[in-house]
Amino acid sequence: MALLERQGEGIDLRLAGRSILRHRPESPAISVACGAPQVTMVRGNFRLADQPVAAAPLSRAEVAEGGAVVLAGADARVRVTLDGQCLTLRADPPHDRMTLDFDLAADDVLWGGGEQMSHLVLNGRRFPLWTSEPGVGREPGTPLTDMASADGSFAGGDYWTTNYPEPTVLCSGGWAISLANTEYAEVDASEAGRLRVHVWSGAVAIDLFEGAPADLTRQLGARFGPRHALPEWATGGAIVGLKQGEASFARLETLIDAGAAVAGLWCEDWVGIRETSFGRRLFWDWQWNPARYPDLPARIAALKARGIRFLGYVNPYLAVDGPLFFEAATQGFFARRLDSNAPYLVDFGEFEAGVVDFTNPQAAAWFAEEVIGKRMLDFGLDGWMADFGEYLPTDLRLHDGDPMQEHNRWPVRWAEVNARAVASRGKTGEVLWFMRAGHTGVQAHCPLLWAGDQSVDFSRHDGIGTVVTAALSSGLVGNAFSHSDVGGYTSLFGNVRTEELILRWYELGAFSPVMRTHEGNRPDDNLQIDSTPALIAGFVRWSRLHAALAPYVRHLVAEAQDTGLPAQAALFLHHPEDRETFTIQDQFLYGADLLVAPVIGEGATMRKVYLPAGEWRHLWSGAPHAPGWHEVAAPLGEPPVFYREDSAFAPLFESLAA
Repeated sequence: MALLERQGEGIDLRLAGRSILRHRPESPAISVACGAPQVTMVRGNFRLADQPVAAAPLSRAEVAEGGAVVLAGADARVRVTLDGQCLTLRADPPHDRMTLDFDLAADDVLWGGGEQMSHLVLNGRRFPLWTSEPGVGREPGTPLTDMASADGSFAGGDYWTTNYPEPTVLCSGGWAISLANTEYAEVDASEAGRLRVHVWSGAVAIDLFEGAPADLTRQLGARFGPRHALPEWATGGAIVGLKQGEASFARLETLIDAGAAVAGLWCEDWVGIRETSFGRRLFWDWQWNPARYPDLPARIAALKARGIRFLGYVNPYLAVDGPLFFEAATQGFFARRLDSNAPYLVDFGEFEAGVVDFTNPQAAAWFAEEVIGKRMLDFGLDGWMADFGEYLPTDLRLHDGDPMQEHNRWPVRWAEVNARAVASRGKTGEVLWFMRAGHTGVQAHCPLLWAGDQSVDFSRHDGIGTVVTAALSSGLVGNAFSHSDVGGYTSLFGNVRTEELILRWYELGAFSPVMRTHEGNRPDDNLQIDSTPALIAGFVRWSRLHAALAPYVRHLVAEAQDTGLPAQAALFLHHPEDRETFTIQDQFLYGADLLVAPVIGEGATMRKVYLPAGEWRHLWSGAPHAPGWHEVAAPLGEPPVFYREDSAFAPLFESLAA
């Protein structure tokens, strides 16, 4: 139970049996300021700066009505209220910046921040929380990152840039905080003993939680409502991503003839393509392109009769040279320029598009019904990538609301539109759609995340390993299911896939709730899953293993709906007593009964694996292993995977090695 207590001229906030925020005149934990924001965006990459003017310290505490406490200084006042487990702080105008310092014990470990790609543990670092393109390479000073930013776009990113930030932090000390704010925020754990939360707002609302890590994750999940189920068909094999127009169907048949288990065909180019210097992109007008896919309705029906679903692609923007742009503009459904009523156009790299204004209820309803409902669901699609959501600029006019508050909320609005369209056809839980962008609240609408546009390599901050960190971090804040582009996506500056990379990504994808391949942004420059006999054989093997795991995955789906725990879980969620698990981010528990340690290093044939309490067996050899650290052989085709001897699914796991 959270408690707010006045202590002389200060206050204490108690949670989980300790004081986590202690404000005193001589050591203030709460401060306010007036800001002057500067926001620069280039193709979804943002840089934010501020010039805050700090108020005088809040040196007095006064009891107010309703149990509130007012902290006052020479030129500022902040009203602090605790209502149940919700802490609210409201500064008097003109102050529009607030900073809170939470106390940490010496051994506290922090996690959270939404979907983080580089670091699961927050300690020692600062994390700006603003949804954006994650960047290419994401490690300044390396060639790939520096080349991506050389044009002045800062497209290289950094360790903290992410599609899905969230101002939620979990502490190993038994508590968690989650802000309701959508404005720009920072969580800063760079100084030992302190978690600093900085928000570009004078009004802050924080939900408080206490319990062990799994309890915190359950509570955070419950905050948004029950998790959506994944369709059963999506667990019965791989979803093959191809974008070669009509030729995609013949390539699919080659894989099926070779013995692959296929649940779906994903053709993001069903709307047509646009070739740019970045690579093969799509024509952003969300309806069937007959020139690229002749007789597609019949193709979809024939595949579905064989148990194979067809998936497409959509995002919340409309290209200026497509017919849907004219339809939306005529009805006033776009966000507008500041200097006129003309649609605000975003440069997406060699073409421009309008931003459908989801703060306008009529525009949101139009997109859900006329675009997703009629042109996609009624057309026969059983799923799609619901891309983007990060690009909302701040220098435009919306039907309702401030763009600085709406920017982080935009992925949630986008998720609501997709969920609304699916529900309107009674297909919730039957249609598979997935997003990369998010913020607080997306959990209530989106059934599946994907980890975004990784580079096609083994690089530390943007390669295959970031998929694991993304799944673990997003799973802590109520997202039950995650997956990735098998093979990666971004190929620039001569960085192309190797056969080894694709084979290792097969291994990882097979132990994900959904296994889906992608041809990437430059398919002609890169190896594909059907490029060599070895890649075809590997895809056949791992797609069949993924399909064989379907009974276990369906168990994990039901468990996630019942408990709120993610399918791919950080080890400490199931073993909170084992501090060794607190910082492990390169392996995961797939449910409680499987431990997966994917190979994410180029050329590696061994890897170090930690096994928590229990009796474990190596999946491929059946050899028993005790808890603790082990050096495990990891040749291609045998990633370190272990199962519990006493698992009810042990016979299924044993059959996988046959």
